[in-house]
Amino acid sequence: MKSKTIDLNTNNRIANTSRTTQLIRLSKCICMLALLVFSSFAQAQDKKAKDLLDQVTAKIKTYDNIVIDFKYTLNNSRENINQESKGNVVMKGNLYTLNLMGVTKLFDGKKTYTINPEDEEITISKYNEKDDNAVTPNKLLTFFNSGYKFNWDILQDIKGRKIQYIKLTPTNPKDPRKEILLGIDNQTKNIYNLIEIGKNGTKTTLTVNSFKTNQPLSKNQFTFETSKYPKYYINKLD
Repeated sequence: MKSKTIDLNTNNRIANTSRTTQLIRLSKCICMLALLVFSSFAQAQDKKAKDLLDQVTAKIKTYDNIVIDFKYTLNNSRENINQESKGNVVMKGNLYTLNLMGVTKLFDGKKTYTINPEDEEITISKYNEKDDNAVTPNKLLTFFNSGYKFNWDILQDIKGRKIQYIKLTPTNPKDPRKEILLGIDNQTKNIYNLIEIGKNGTKTTLTVNSFKTNQPLSKNQFTFETSKYPKYYINKLD
């Protein structure tokens, strides 16, 4: 089963991709949404924007773990695409477990496991820091700490919540993304949503439905257990 999605990082075109490929891209967006605020934002040109991000950073650094339920939407009116999915992610440091569309993606610090129950298949790959598709919060934070300028944007009232937006603009003119808007709840200083707008008119939005911290996690939360999948085909990429 395949779904239609947007490849903003290569040819800036709309293509049919597998559910696993979409999961890889979404995991990057989720890390951006929940962990972008850990960086120092040394590149920020707007002092107000930097001050707010620093407040969010200070608060999030106190959390031992983060559990997020989210909504993911992808829209492109010119291509008549309007998709919506729900998922959740659990993060602790660089470790994470992401669930979306029935597929689970788990990173234990050394390997990434993509578990697809529909196909009864598990794909295992080693983490390679030089691989652009390898996803970890630290790597994404390093990426985001350069190549963008930050500016104070609009304040919106969303269902009684004051959401302040910070606009991130890529400094590379070849970047297919026009801008990224990061929405922060003024009261809680937690991230509310992230909106990525492509130069091709594609709009991808991640909205946080539930943001919980310091939750009691199973000791095996980020551990892959082969015994749970006796009939699954194991595809080792390395």
